[in-house]
Amino acid sequence: MSTSPLRSLGVDPTTGKEAFVVARPGGLLESLADAHALETAAVLVAVVGAVLEAGEASDAELAALVSPLHAALDECVGMMASDSEG
Repeated sequence: MSTSPLRSLGVDPTTGKEAFVVARPGGLLESLADAHALETAAVLVAVVGAVLEAGEASDAELAALVSPLHAALDECVGMMASDSEG
């Protein structure tokens, strides 16, 4: 697990730029980053589920999902690990 001190808060819809923060454990920014990470993971689960259910994705299309799924899982595992430490 590669825990980065930078956490995403999402993308600004006007500029298209992603906002990152260094969140203090237990702080408001950490809560916002956790919520964003969980929302991102939930969307990925829905997309991957739909792709798998359709059963028509190529190997290349399925492979393209591996990296974002890994990143989302890594962040969620990091959140759980930090919760169990505190």
